[in-house]
Amino acid sequence: MRKKIIFLPLFLFIFSGTCFCMDWKVLHETADKTALAPAEEEAAKDPGSLDKQYLLGLVYLNLHRDAEAGRVFERMLQKKPGSIEAEWGKAEVLRRRHDFPAAEKILKKIISSDPGFSPASISLAYIKYFQMDFNGSVRLALKVIQRGEGATDLSNYARAYAMYAGAKGMLAHYGGVFSKAIDGLAVKKNLEKAQRLQPDSPAVLFGLGSFYLLAPALGGGNPSLAEGYLRRAVEADPLFADAYVRLAQMELVKGNRKAYEFYLDQAFKLDPGNELALDVKNRSCKFICVE
Repeated sequence: MRKKIIFLPLFLFIFSGTCFCMDWKVLHETADKTALAPAEEEAAKDPGSLDKQYLLGLVYLNLHRDAEAGRVFERMLQKKPGSIEAEWGKAEVLRRRHDFPAAEKILKKIISSDPGFSPASISLAYIKYFQMDFNGSVRLALKVIQRGEGATDLSNYARAYAMYAGAKGMLAHYGGVFSKAIDGLAVKKNLEKAQRLQPDSPAVLFGLGSFYLLAPALGGGNPSLAEGYLRRAVEADPLFADAYVRLAQMELVKGNRKAYEFYLDQAFKLDPGNELALDVKNRSCKFICVE
């Protein structure tokens, strides 16, 4: 994983005495530029600062240290019950633990009270996707997109385009001729929008790799491009279980059964309950199998 560095001027501005309220958009973008040690140091120096605690929780999430992130968000809720940011963090940890009912309940409550809090919409869009409610996933991602780039942090805005593209691809996969034409055409162009926003995002690289792997040749499928994007995804985030699943499928396409089993095993080591890995292993093929 690329070593994260802290952007000091922005970091100091956020935590200066001039900041009286939590700006979640700025904090999310700061977390993407912040290493763990400075985040932990700042949070330890000022445990009463919700901003510093939230930033630490976000950094933990970025590093897949979900249990530690969960403890941070729980501490925040003890200090400020009902904090939307902390409630979202709690729900995101539950989502990553595959407790979709509990996470969904919290996320719906957040969206109802603050529709502009985009992280909740993106988290719920992921849940809807794996519940196979692809239309629901599209609607949630589209709302984030329609609010515009200035209303959302950069990572979640790019994820919105990637999520929209992925759900549209599944609608095309399961749909008839018209869906394949209309929904299918939306996939690549929205992934390209996400790529322009965050070209090195693991989520975006994964989306592009999945498209080139799963799309038919006439629809733009390209195994060589797929492998390149998926390898870049795991280089950018070596703990990204979904990317290992698609890499496993890529090896299956190449006829390399041993490599297929290796990458699928890597995915299960990282995330034993991973929906995509279970789908491939059990040959359920809800999220598209390849031969």
